[in-house]
Amino acid sequence: MSDHVYKIVELVGSSPVSSDEAIRNAIAKAGQSVRHMDWFEATEIRGHISDGQIAHFQVKVKVGFRLED
Repeated sequence: MSDHVYKIVELVGSSPVSSDEAIRNAIAKAGQSVRHMDWFEATEIRGHISDGQIAHFQVKVKVGFRLED
């Protein structure tokens, strides 16, 4: 592994479908403006319940991206 230095940002993705989709939504949106993303870590999962059913998922993720030389 090379000597990379990373910066970490926290994001919260959301989805009415699944926690996986919430993570994918967060990463996809960040990818529009953040370069060199290399890894993520899901740190929190929460959601909204409506009429006894899961209505929405929210996932907080830390995303690491390499700093440019």
